[in-house]
Amino acid sequence: MCGIWAIFGSDEDVSKQCASALRIGHRGPDCFRLENINHFKNCCFGFHRLAIVGDTYGMQPMRVHRYPQIWLCYNGEIYNYRRVAEQFGFNYETDCDGESIISLYMHGGIEFAAKHLDGVFAFILLDTEQKRVYLGRDTYGVRPMFRLLKDDGFLAVCSEAKGLMGLSHGHDDHEVNIEPFLPGHFESYDLSPNGKVTLRERGRFHKIGDMPKYDALVKPLEENDHYANIRALLEGAVKKRLIGGRRIGCLLSGGLDSSLISALLLKHAKKSGIIYPVQTYAIGMEGSPDVEAARTVAKYIGSEHHEVSFTPEEGIQAIEDVIYSLESYDITTIRASVGMYLVSQYIRTKTDSVVIFSGEGSDELAQGYIYFNKAPSAEEADAESRRLLGDLYMYDVLRGDRTTSAHGLELRVPFLDHMFTGYYLSLPTEVRRAKDGIEKYTLRKAFDGTGLLPDEILWRPKEAFSDGVSSLKKSWYETLQEYVEEQINDQMMEDAPKTFPFNPPRTKEAYYFRQIFEKHFPSKSKWIPYYWMPRWSKTNDPSARTLKHYKDSS
Repeated sequence: MCGIWAIFGSDEDVSKQCASALRIGHRGPDCFRLENINHFKNCCFGFHRLAIVGDTYGMQPMRVHRYPQIWLCYNGEIYNYRRVAEQFGFNYETDCDGESIISLYMHGGIEFAAKHLDGVFAFILLDTEQKRVYLGRDTYGVRPMFRLLKDDGFLAVCSEAKGLMGLSHGHDDHEVNIEPFLPGHFESYDLSPNGKVTLRERGRFHKIGDMPKYDALVKPLEENDHYANIRALLEGAVKKRLIGGRRIGCLLSGGLDSSLISALLLKHAKKSGIIYPVQTYAIGMEGSPDVEAARTVAKYIGSEHHEVSFTPEEGIQAIEDVIYSLESYDITTIRASVGMYLVSQYIRTKTDSVVIFSGEGSDELAQGYIYFNKAPSAEEADAESRRLLGDLYMYDVLRGDRTTSAHGLELRVPFLDHMFTGYYLSLPTEVRRAKDGIEKYTLRKAFDGTGLLPDEILWRPKEAFSDGVSSLKKSWYETLQEYVEEQINDQMMEDAPKTFPFNPPRTKEAYYFRQIFEKHFPSKSKWIPYYWMPRWSKTNDPSARTLKHYKDSS
């Protein structure tokens, strides 16, 4: 996890623009560099490094002697960098995984390179010989990237939108169109001597559901046993993510997803040569069901377990920092982010773990949300699953990245492994849907009888993270409602459609969040196209606790 920033064709002196790059310093607390581009006016790279792989030669922009015309700034991890070196006969100059991007590009071009990367990434590659700039981002947008492109050819790119706010270029920054770079896509630009760019090509190198171009299988899949294949691919996704020289830990809520990842991580840690005890982390209010379930899992798998408790007051106090980190005003994203932000803060200040595994992506892939039980058909459930996966970069993946990167941590999400997701989505729609009121039935069944987890955890019903961290006496949701009731009056709500014409808030909680968002990111509400809400359910609130599934079982 790092922070990347670049500008091409600035009308202002580059030194005046560089302050914007400092706004993403949290993403790379180990070192920082700004570097002008030789022979190109007013172009500059900025890089904040969190050192994980290739400690000696990992500073960026990356350049290698064999290809002096190439400049690379990237954020991410490339898990198959050694494999592609063997496949194509590359001789790396460094031990950095990112050098594979340069070698693949020189071998077959930018689309070829992106298609052969097994990992998570956002990159800016400059070829001064061809006078081209290239951008690319991984399939699910696990690593973030925003782009600012003006009609006169000024291009600015950054890991987070806040690093593009306030850039001076002839217009007030409120009017500048800052957009998230679409996952699974690449762009190429022609670069003129004055640093201005012209869009040359925009394309999609990988679609959700397609198997990746590269072959990442250690052994062939079983022809008629999808449960065995699910186990093998998920274990493979965890194992390949054990690269790096920093201490590894895992978020553990006690739900199915984080428990599976924690258990697999512990299983393979020693085999991979990790000699320290792997830490797991749970967070919740007093009496949280998540904390109790996580304690059960940690004891079962033998992790060094940490429990973090927070009060309603601490949660409310964190909201503004959370919204600034997220760059979002989505209700459920903010609710769920508070706990994750606070536990990340604890990890950074109280432990030496830097690489953090987590269970993001499983609910979207394996149809884990409670409302999937209401899907009218397997085909509609499949379509909803794919829609959610396509929008992950604006919701749960965004939450996972920003709450951890705010504290200089790197998140790894095995459930979004390209081989695993490609295979899982290839299964028949009926196989993947909820069964007998049990969401993620197929995923649970794949690990049933393996002894990896206790049965009460493997078959534990879904809890939304923002609900699971709550006290049983009084939920995080109820605490928030009481607080915002005092902050937002009825007249504000009546005027909400005029005050916020795009995505007007319909609740006082939504209005409160939106106020804070607009304070930091005025007129940027289109970064979130809609409020995340469950489908096939009559509810105006995203909390799973409002759904009939819970009301029937309580």
